[in-house]
Amino acid sequence: MRFPSATNDLLRKTSPFVAQSISQLHRLEGIFVWDLGDQGNEHLMQLQALQTLWLDLKASSAWERRSLLQFPGFHNLDSLILFIDNLEHAADFLRSLQVIDSENIGIRFTAAHPSTSSSTTLSQFFTVLGETCDHNSLISFGLRESTKVSTNPDIFKPLYTCHNLTQLFVGRSWNISMADEELCQLVRGWPKLQVLDISQFVAINETMIPTFHGLISLLRLCPALTSLTLVIDTTKLDGIDFKTPGDGIFNNHLEKLVLTNSPMTSPLNVALILSGLFPNLPKVDLGCWDSAPKSLLPQKPSAIQLEQWEAVNLFLLGFGVVRERCTGNMMPSDF
Repeated sequence: MRFPSATNDLLRKTSPFVAQSISQLHRLEGIFVWDLGDQGNEHLMQLQALQTLWLDLKASSAWERRSLLQFPGFHNLDSLILFIDNLEHAADFLRSLQVIDSENIGIRFTAAHPSTSSSTTLSQFFTVLGETCDHNSLISFGLRESTKVSTNPDIFKPLYTCHNLTQLFVGRSWNISMADEELCQLVRGWPKLQVLDISQFVAINETMIPTFHGLISLLRLCPALTSLTLVIDTTKLDGIDFKTPGDGIFNNHLEKLVLTNSPMTSPLNVALILSGLFPNLPKVDLGCWDSAPKSLLPQKPSAIQLEQWEAVNLFLLGFGVVRERCTGNMMPSDF
């Protein structure tokens, strides 16, 4: 069920009637609706069959302020998706709830990220989110389509105790500065992680990024990974053995690897290391380059980087062919 958008004045006038109608839909499983205000949202919370809620919080400005009382919150949701253009409004909404018992929580920016939403604001938002979400239920969190704000992994601390988290999508949202140890600290509490989208097309000269050593530690801490999006410095190879780059650590089931504008000097060296860490990975995913931000990647350097990653994929393809030939030529007595 979906309701159309409207002006703030019309929202104030119609929300009580819409909320009353919604409260009668006891078998409703999914709805896309604007912020109905405290009373209207309480009606939503009482819908026992509701599984998916898309809530447009852009209309929050239609309400002068929220009640100081907390409402019970949402229980047994599969997904809660909030559409926002202001993190403060989203944090105010979360503060009004005692709990959000939802497996999937998503935040979607519908406008350019306000300049007032600094790294401090992000930290405050995650603090409120950590206090509100059910840490045992949350398995997926995503925040997408804000502008690139520079921050660090500490903003995720309130979610460190969500030990059942399997998916984290924040790669398009911020420039997250982190060294190898900080990457490890970030994921240490999420051993079940399967999808990690943590950084895409970062400002290399302004952002600290991990190396292959951090990537290897990540594979040790999160052995169930099937999809990884991360910017790393592939030029720092000290201590890496090309024959066994992970020193016994590797991932056989990774299906998608996105390394965007990770700096590189030798496509061959990168391919040798990746083939050792991900023996069954046919290629690095380059589809994201179609939407690469022009502000970070001027045309000529971008073309050079893309050519380097295409060369990496050619090496990986060749390694795969050789591996298949060697496997096919082995006799039963060789096993």
